Amino acid sequence: MTTREQLLQDLRPTAFAIAYRMLGSVAEAEDVVQEALLRLHQALERGEQIASPRAFVATITTRLAINELRSARARREHYVGEWLPEPILTDELEDPARQAELADSLSVAMLVLLERLSPEQRAAFLLHDVFDYGYAEIARIVGKTEGNVRQLATRARRHVEQNRPRFPTSREHRDELARRFFAAAQAGDLAGLEALLARDVVLTGDGGGRVPALARSLRGRQRVAHMLLSWAGLVRRMAGASMRLVEINAGPGALLLDGQAHVIGVLTLDFDGEAIHRISSIVNPEKLAHLGPIGDFSALLRPRPAAEPRANSPDRQEQRDRPSLP
Repeated sequence: MTTREQLLQDLRPTAFAIAYRMLGSVAEAEDVVQEALLRLHQALERGEQIASPRAFVATITTRLAINELRSARARREHYVGEWLPEPILTDELEDPARQAELADSLSVAMLVLLERLSPEQRAAFLLHDVFDYGYAEIARIVGKTEGNVRQLATRARRHVEQNRPRFPTSREHRDELARRFFAAAQAGDLAGLEALLARDVVLTGDGGGRVPALARSLRGRQRVAHMLLSWAGLVRRMAGASMRLVEINAGPGALLLDGQAHVIGVLTLDFDGEAIHRISSIVNPEKLAHLGPIGDFSALLRPRPAAEPRANSPDRQEQRDRPSLP
């Protein structure tokens, strides 16, 4: 590997970290990162003197993400049902210490919050509060004055602080609550499930109009608990279906797999102190393709055809005697 190839490889994770948080889409983020690294490569090929390749890539990545976010928002206005970010698996990342530091900004709940900000607010908040860029440098990146950038970041921070969980939970305690949650769901334990949910818990489903999902978010402990148990019962009736607990977006979650171990859904949990305050279910196959082979979720939901009765069985005789429909 050449020195330049190594440089591009080293810069890719940071570029993706920015792009993914900006866009909430793996595919869109990868396109942005590829273009940013290509521009760096081309600049170096031309012999340009770049004092900080990291700053160069961060600038291009952010500007491209802002442009992409503007067009993505127009598409999301026509999105069928609730929009949720594309989930990513984070339990096998190479730098767990750094990932823990950035975990809050990676959660599904946070990405949903960021979706309500303007592209420039989102960039200013992420670059300053998550990636530790100074306001002067952010101003150069987004093409605004330093004063404007400070205002953008302040408004974004106020929005985030008003809506984020009020009581943090340690990683160990969070994982234990998640284990109890999935055990209660699989066992059909309604009381055990309700005990883990916040009174105002929100359940959101994203099928993108491609597979069945909640048309709108469901709120309230009892309603959410009953819906979850209904889903769990449906999973138990699917031939060979299983649930594998994993870390998704730096938090507890699960992959729903069909009988061939193909992904058919993702469930993520977000916590507020001792309780689960948000549950996200992502079953849109387009948002799961990067996780591995995708199963046919809709096919699993269809009822299986009843077995054909034997020729001389009572059921067969009953069918013969039954009048046919017009």
